Amino acid sequence: MGMSADERCARVHLLQLGVRLSSVMRLRTATGMLGAQLQGSTTEFRLWAPACERVTLRMEDGRTFPMTREESGVFSAAAPVRAGERYFYTPEGASNPHGLSVPDPVSRLLPEGVHGPTEIIDLEAFRWTDENWRGLPFSDYVIYELHVGTFTPQGTFEAVVEKFDHLKQLGVTVIELMPVNAFPGNHNWGYDGVAPYAVQKSYGGPDGLKQLVDAAHNAGFAVILDVVYNHLGNEGNYLRLFGPYFTSRHSTPWGDAINFDDDGSEHVRRYFIENALYWIREYHLDGFRMDAVHEIQDESAVHILAEIRDEVKQLGADLGREVVVIVEDDTNNSAFVRPRSEGGFGVDAIWSDDFHHAVHTSLTGESSGYYQDYGKREQIVRALNEGFAFQGEPFAFWKGRPRGTSSKGMPLSAHVICIQNHDQVGNRAFGERLSHLVSRGAAKLAAALMLLAPHTPLLFMGEEYAESAPFQFFTDYQDPALQVAVSEGRKKEFGADFDWTDFPDPQDRQTFERSRLHWEEATADNDMLRWYQQLIALRRRYVLPNARTCSAELRRGAIVMEVPAETPQLIVVAEFPGSGRFESPACWVEALSNDENDYRVAVYVREEAGECNPSEIVD
Repeated sequence: MGMSADERCARVHLLQLGVRLSSVMRLRTATGMLGAQLQGSTTEFRLWAPACERVTLRMEDGRTFPMTREESGVFSAAAPVRAGERYFYTPEGASNPHGLSVPDPVSRLLPEGVHGPTEIIDLEAFRWTDENWRGLPFSDYVIYELHVGTFTPQGTFEAVVEKFDHLKQLGVTVIELMPVNAFPGNHNWGYDGVAPYAVQKSYGGPDGLKQLVDAAHNAGFAVILDVVYNHLGNEGNYLRLFGPYFTSRHSTPWGDAINFDDDGSEHVRRYFIENALYWIREYHLDGFRMDAVHEIQDESAVHILAEIRDEVKQLGADLGREVVVIVEDDTNNSAFVRPRSEGGFGVDAIWSDDFHHAVHTSLTGESSGYYQDYGKREQIVRALNEGFAFQGEPFAFWKGRPRGTSSKGMPLSAHVICIQNHDQVGNRAFGERLSHLVSRGAAKLAAALMLLAPHTPLLFMGEEYAESAPFQFFTDYQDPALQVAVSEGRKKEFGADFDWTDFPDPQDRQTFERSRLHWEEATADNDMLRWYQQLIALRRRYVLPNARTCSAELRRGAIVMEVPAETPQLIVVAEFPGSGRFESPACWVEALSNDENDYRVAVYVREEAGECNPSEIVD
């Protein structure tokens, strides 16, 4: 049968977008597998619930619709309901002895919170204007991590957009959002989310996130999302009522592991794979930072992380867009970045903590907890040259067990480095930033090493202007038992390791309020902000166009970093209290410098092409 005129037009449009028609049909099938899908005057509901004998669809207005079970354990129903209406599922069976009515596991919006009904969303209602966006190459990434709730006084997606001019003038290229899926209460870091598909209502819900991404793309920013596939939170987590989403075969710091390799795991794996695809397909996101992947337990032939990576990359190719996958890994495991063809996971980059820890301890002198293994400037140098400071050496914090693998073969750009992030600030007892702990001169030196290294830099919101507010750990649990447990858990997790005995109460509203940024500090004459702007401009001119390599060494106590390693175009000399002091030779131009609080940093660039011996700069 020939195609209609409308079908021919649709096919031409898809081909213009560089999307294979077969792939689109596959994606539509995937989209329609679970959750609520509008189909004209009716809505189709699909739910995987093998643990249930029966499931009833209950609309908020009291109407009920029995669901039909398929052999696969999927229940389905079609009902004359429309976008904006709300519903629950009532599972029947041994898994739900109290007959609870609960939200859809594939809720796109939970307007009344994680215990409330699911709202049906019209996926076609939002009008995108980013049709020409193709993403950014990873080599251009300068990442800005932010928490939506504390980034602005309003704490919404819409208010984030209002700060795009600031971010553009700063020079960052990528916005990394801390998790935005639904969590208990109105404020939370986001890592206690329980509804992987639902966008937090207090931030602005699905349309708010779409507006942010659309505006970002039109402003030239990529947007990546922090996703959590190693556990789900406790309050509002109803997945056990439906099927084997968790397994006692493995344990994690949060309890039973997500079931990626036990009975029924094929459906659980699909649930999380589809979640990753959903964010890219429905919200046009440019990729992910995956939380603590070393805690994802999976002994399958193909690890779930590799499978997610493969399908995400394929979707990006189908859509003609650059899609990036970054993982947080505490173990310095280069296998995450190693190509799939060589037995690795094939992700683009790792949050590489060694640089942060080595810089932080060298500047603060802190030596408790995991900082006990750091404090030597030689470790900063190794992290600059090789990415990992620990590559199999004994790690005292791990009771002497070896930490890390060789980083040989890993491009330095595959190491995402920082001097602040939500973990390293927020997991301190009082959420102090580096600029609260060290002098301005020391903070500027750290920023210069980070932003001019060939690695991929990440800034944490507010660091660029030395924000005075802390970033503390806050929650808004409604469950009384969890309200007590979260405070005790903080003391147990960090108090013993760091000798911290006093913590702000995570449940106190003021802990959240104290963490909001003070935008009145980000003035045009803010000295730190100018420093960051100048460093990022130098990075754009001298680091990005050249080989992403580095030659760093310790000379008379100072760190000298040449980028790239061969035929350097830029040199950073970072001098510490008591270290040597150096002069620049005639063939290099001092592009930027700061001498403050006994810390001096100077950035030199080539004046012209030709012979120029970098060693002459400091000797």
